[in-house]
Amino acid sequence: MSVVTFWNNGKEQTGKTLALVAICTHLAVEHNYRILVVSTGYQDENLDNCFWEPKKAKKNLGLFGPNANMAMEEGISGLAKMMKSNRVSPDHITNYTKIIFKDRLEILPTFKGEYNEYKDLRRYYPDIINLANSYYDLVLVDLDKEVQDDIAGTIMENSNLIVANLSQRLTTINSFMQIREENPILKSKKTLLLIGKYDKFSKYNIKNISRYLGEKNKVSTIPYNTLFFEACEEAKVPDLFLSLRKTEEDDRNGFFLAEVRRTVDNIIYRLEDLR
Repeated sequence: MSVVTFWNNGKEQTGKTLALVAICTHLAVEHNYRILVVSTGYQDENLDNCFWEPKKAKKNLGLFGPNANMAMEEGISGLAKMMKSNRVSPDHITNYTKIIFKDRLEILPTFKGEYNEYKDLRRYYPDIINLANSYYDLVLVDLDKEVQDDIAGTIMENSNLIVANLSQRLTTINSFMQIREENPILKSKKTLLLIGKYDKFSKYNIKNISRYLGEKNKVSTIPYNTLFFEACEEAKVPDLFLSLRKTEEDDRNGFFLAEVRRTVDNIIYRLEDLR
């Protein structure tokens, strides 16, 4: 049972959330893990839009049918209230999630209420994540810039693996190198580097970035892919990954799937190596 936290410096778009979406969906389709994705953002619907239509959110529908427990509409709010009263156990968490693949992939969505309430409840994220880690095989955390530094630091410290998301901009890569020098976690074996929205034709390709950063192994990537990014806007990501399972390597989507698979394999291998 492991916690994997997806991090970036919060100053620019690196494709962090969509990278997490590709990884968790591939894991759910191809591996026998029970996975929880935790969105720590405030009214950030990027993750939500990948899996369900906004108008249908209150119907509590998962890909394989409805979750009859209406408490899950409350999401993080409901869980925080249970934490305050010390009435929540690990198996209760699933009552507050949205089911994407039954017994495979669940999501604790972004907070949709008032910001003052969010400021109060975000302090419960570390405890909720730790509790979930005793029930799910993998807990994937989308760490948002709205989470306070001390809370974010606690989540990262408690994580088994940090996926540090970068873009292919030289300024971003240089900024990360500076941040890494100041943060021991990001310098450790506990951190895996990932380029989101990757363009293999860029001067800053995997080989050059890996060499520039002094990485022994190739940096992981989630390439830009038209079908994937359209599916992320249309709540059709699960359907896309199911339909592309038998895609050949020479297909136009082959490179995207191969890199998602390589990234997932890298995460699994690094987790096993760190145990």
